[in-house]
Amino acid sequence: MKDPKRICVIVQTRLSSQRLPEKMIKPFAGTTLTDICLKKIRNLKEINPFEDFYLSAYEDELKDIAKNHGLKSFERSRESAFSEGTPLGEMYDWWDKLDYDYCILINACAPFLESSTIDSFIKYYREIEEDGLFGVMKKKNYFWDKEGKLITPWTKTESCMNTKTVEHTFEAAHCLYAGRLDTIGDGIWMGDFQKPGDIELYEMEEQECLDIDYPWQFIMCESIYKQKNKENYHG
Repeated sequence: MKDPKRICVIVQTRLSSQRLPEKMIKPFAGTTLTDICLKKIRNLKEINPFEDFYLSAYEDELKDIAKNHGLKSFERSRESAFSEGTPLGEMYDWWDKLDYDYCILINACAPFLESSTIDSFIKYYREIEEDGLFGVMKKKNYFWDKEGKLITPWTKTESCMNTKTVEHTFEAAHCLYAGRLDTIGDGIWMGDFQKPGDIELYEMEEQECLDIDYPWQFIMCESIYKQKNKENYHG
């Protein structure tokens, strides 16, 4: 079991998204994606959100939101904020500056992710031996590789596609991640997916994993979020 005092939680944010600039502070159903995420962080029970959480941010607008929620921010470098993913140690520039052994990353672009799910993920990560844990969605569908070859095992009893009987696969949820900090400098985050058992998969509900990358997704998720909140309010 991992020492809970050696695990931190980080939300990585920036305003320089190329597909949807400033989406983290863009008005969303009367609030912002950053505010929605940080409210959930404040409700976490498996960590102390006021001690072991950091909003990794470069822009003052984002750091001010963390301050408004009474939460700490990490001073993200400009290089990190404008990085496109490599080198890993540059993008996750907190890896050698925070006094922890493990980190859990939360995607703030998933407005339907529940605090209870985050708590369950943290609790499960503490209890497993593996250093890496990655959120995934269970899928029952058909998939082909780039050459057009069907890679989903065909159900022999079926003569046509049947998603009720097809063998399930898992799709990356891109919401919750966990791994060691000290390997990030070597370009390793979570572990090696090609090495069996190196990274454990954590199954999540698909509706919680709706991730906003493009303008159409922002509009769609905002509409769903408004309706969901309306239903909760009247319920």
